[in-house]
Amino acid sequence: MLKNNLGYPRVGAHRELKKASEQYWAGKTTRDELFAVARNLRIGNWQTQSAAGIDLIPCNDFSFYDQVLDMSLLLGVIPERYTPVLTQNKANNEIDLYFAMARGYQKDGLDVTAMEMTKWFDTNYHYIVPEFVQNQQFKLFSEKVFEEFNLAKQHINATPKPVLIGPVSYLLLGKEKQASFNKIDLIKKLVPVYIEVLNRLKNYGAEWVQIDEPFLALDLTQQEKEAYVYAYKEISKNCPGIKLLLTTYFESLQGNTQLAVNLPVSALHIDLVRAPQQLDEVLELLPTGLRLSLGVVDGRNIWKNDYIKSISHLKKAIAALGEDRVMVAPSCSLLHTPFDLDLETGINPEIRNWMAFAKQKLNEVNELAQIINGDNALLQANLQAISSRNLSKLIHKQQIKQRAAAITDADAQRASAFGTRQKIQQQRFQLPMYPTTTIGSFPQTDDIRSLRARLKKGELSPAQYDEQIEKATIDAIRWQEEIGLDVLVHGEFERNDMVEYFGERLDGFLFTKNGWVQSYGSRCVKPPVIYGDVSRPADMTVRWSAFAQANTDKLMKGMLTGPVTILQWSFVRDDQPRSETTYQIALAIRDEVVALEQAGIKVIQIDEPAIREGLPLRKKDWQAYLNWAVRAFRISASGVRDETQIHTHMCYSEFNDIIGNIADMDADVITIETSRSQMELLAAFADFKYPNEIGPGVYDIHSPRVPTVDEMVSLIEKAAILLPAGNLWVNPDCGLKTRKWPETRTALINMVSAAKQLRQLVVETTVS
Repeated sequence: MLKNNLGYPRVGAHRELKKASEQYWAGKTTRDELFAVARNLRIGNWQTQSAAGIDLIPCNDFSFYDQVLDMSLLLGVIPERYTPVLTQNKANNEIDLYFAMARGYQKDGLDVTAMEMTKWFDTNYHYIVPEFVQNQQFKLFSEKVFEEFNLAKQHINATPKPVLIGPVSYLLLGKEKQASFNKIDLIKKLVPVYIEVLNRLKNYGAEWVQIDEPFLALDLTQQEKEAYVYAYKEISKNCPGIKLLLTTYFESLQGNTQLAVNLPVSALHIDLVRAPQQLDEVLELLPTGLRLSLGVVDGRNIWKNDYIKSISHLKKAIAALGEDRVMVAPSCSLLHTPFDLDLETGINPEIRNWMAFAKQKLNEVNELAQIINGDNALLQANLQAISSRNLSKLIHKQQIKQRAAAITDADAQRASAFGTRQKIQQQRFQLPMYPTTTIGSFPQTDDIRSLRARLKKGELSPAQYDEQIEKATIDAIRWQEEIGLDVLVHGEFERNDMVEYFGERLDGFLFTKNGWVQSYGSRCVKPPVIYGDVSRPADMTVRWSAFAQANTDKLMKGMLTGPVTILQWSFVRDDQPRSETTYQIALAIRDEVVALEQAGIKVIQIDEPAIREGLPLRKKDWQAYLNWAVRAFRISASGVRDETQIHTHMCYSEFNDIIGNIADMDADVITIETSRSQMELLAAFADFKYPNEIGPGVYDIHSPRVPTVDEMVSLIEKAAILLPAGNLWVNPDCGLKTRKWPETRTALINMVSAAKQLRQLVVETTVS
C-alpha cells in the first residue's frame, strides 16, 4: 500500500520564507539570497517526508506566493499590463514579474495594479485569480516545475511526484475579463500546454504526476463535465507512459462520481475526512485497474487521527480492491496545518497528546500502513489518546452549554428595523456625505512588535507596555484628526491578530508559539485551537476603546471579530457541531458589545470576513449553514440600543449568491473589498437593492501601491451609480496592519481628499 502525501507547508517552521520574501521586497536582500532560502526549505521538506516513510513525495507544491499564480506563470497567462515589468533578460526578472502580478508594481516609472485575490474554496488561504480574455493564448513560460523536479531527485531516494492544478480547475478558478465568452471554452487551447508539460516531466524521469481537480467535488455544468472528458482523453492519448494521480478534496464527488472514476488516469484521490460517506459509491463504481488514494488523515485540522475510523475505511477498500490498488494519504495538502508539534513545549500535556501538526500527520500516514500490516502496539497507543480526549473534564462546561441552549429568536433581533435606526443614528452622529473611516488596524511596526516581544520576555512590565501602547494610540488618533477622518479607530496596537487576540481572552482556547499557517503570500496566521466550551470571563477590548474615545471628540469605533470568523480562523473542536461552538462564541461577543456600549462607544464594528468562506461547497448545503451563521452574527450584535451603530466588514468574497443572507445580518453599515475588482462586487448589492449603508473599499491594502485621489474618486463615482450616494461610506478594503506607515499615510490622505472632492461636487450640483 503506497503512502501518498498531497502537499506540505512551504513557509518553514519559523516562517523563513515570509522573512526572506519581505526582505527581498524591501530591497534589503538579493534574488539569489531569496532563492537560497527557498531551496533549503524545499530540500528540508522533501527530506522530512522521506524520513517519515512517504512513498509519493510531492514537488512543485512549494510556492513563493501562491500555487495558482505559479500555474498562471507556467501557462503564460500573464495580463498585458505586466509586459513592461519584463526586460530583455526574462530569466532574471521572472520573479519580479511574479511578485508584480501578486502585489502590484509602483516603481521605475511604472504603476501597475495587482491581480484580484480571493479565497481558496472554504479555507482562509487566498489565491491570485487568473485573468482570461477571449483570444487568450497559452504557452509554456516558467521552468519552475521542471527545476523543482530535478532538484528533488537529487535529495530523496524515491522519484518525486510533481503537483499541478488540473486544466479544468485552473480555468474554473479564473475570471473572464471580457463579457463575450465562457472561460471553459478555452479548454482546447489550454490542454496542449499541459501535454507539453507532462511529456517534459516524463522525459526528466517523472513516474507519477499529481493533478489537482478540486472542482470535481463541486456542482458542475454539463459543459464543465464535457471539458473534463475532453481534457483527460487528450492528455491520456498524448502522454503515454506517465501515471496521473487525480486528486479531489474538501467535499464528496456525489453526482460527479461516475465522471471522476471513468477519466483515463491511473489513480483517484478522495477526501474521507470531509466526506467519508462517498467511499461506498466510489468502490462500487471504480473500474478495474484504477487505484484509489484514501484521504483519511485530516489535512485541515490539528487533532490526532482516530486510527480505528481510518483503519475501517482502509480495510473496506483493501477488501474490495486489494492492497496494491489502495494508497493511504492525508485528506488534502498539509499546507493548511502548522509545521511541527515538536516545537510546542508550552501546551497543556493532556491536550497536546490529542494533537498532530503536518510533520506528525506524515507519521500518522506511515503508522496506518504499519497497523494494516499488523502493528497492534501503534493502534493501542492511539486508542489511549483518543479515549483521553473523549473523557477529559477540560472540555465540557454545563453552564455554558445551558446558556447557548436557551438562546431565543428575540436574542437575534435588534429593537427596531434599520430604517428607524438609520434616522436615529443620523440625528445623533451628524456625519457628512461620504463619511470616511478605516477598517480597524494601523501598521504594526517593528517597534510595536518589539514591545510585545519584550513584554512576553519580562523585559517590560505590563504598566510600561501599556504606557507605550497608549502613546501609539494617541499618536494615531491625532493623525486621524489631522487628516480629517470622520470615524476614527484606535489602531489595535495592543493586538497580535484579529482572532488570536480574542481567543487569548476567551476560555476554551489554547495557543501555540510556532503554529503558523500561510494565509496569502508572506501573510501567516497562528490560529487558536478551540478545544472546549467557550466563554468570556472578563472584558476584552473595553479598556482600549474607552481610552481612545476619551482622547477625541470624534466618533471612535469599537473593534471586534465576529463569531463565525473566530470559528473559521481557528482550529475547531471536532467533537460537536460547528454551529454549537459558534453560538457559544456569539454569546461571548454579545457580552463584549454590550460592555462597549455601556462604556460610551457609539459605533461598534463586528468583523465577519469569513462568513462567505464558511459556505459548504455544494449549494444544497448552503442554507443550513447560512441559517446558523447569520443567526450567530445577529446574536452578537443585537444586545444594544437603536442609537448604537453596528458595522461589519467582509473581504475577498463573491456576494451574488448570498446577498439576501448578507442583508439578513442587518448590520447598519457593511464595508467590503472592491478595489481590485473595480467595484464589480457592488453589482450584487445594487441588483438586490441593498437597503443598509455600505462602504466599498477604494484602496487595495494587500498591495504596497498607493492609489491616487483621482483613482479613488472614480471608484466612488462608480459606486454612486450603483447605490444611493447617501448610503455610501469611503474606506480602504481591509485593515492596514500589514502595510508600512509612509504608504498608509499617503493613501489615507488621498482617500480623505477624494471624499471631500465628491462632497464638493454634490454641493456644486445642488447649487446649479
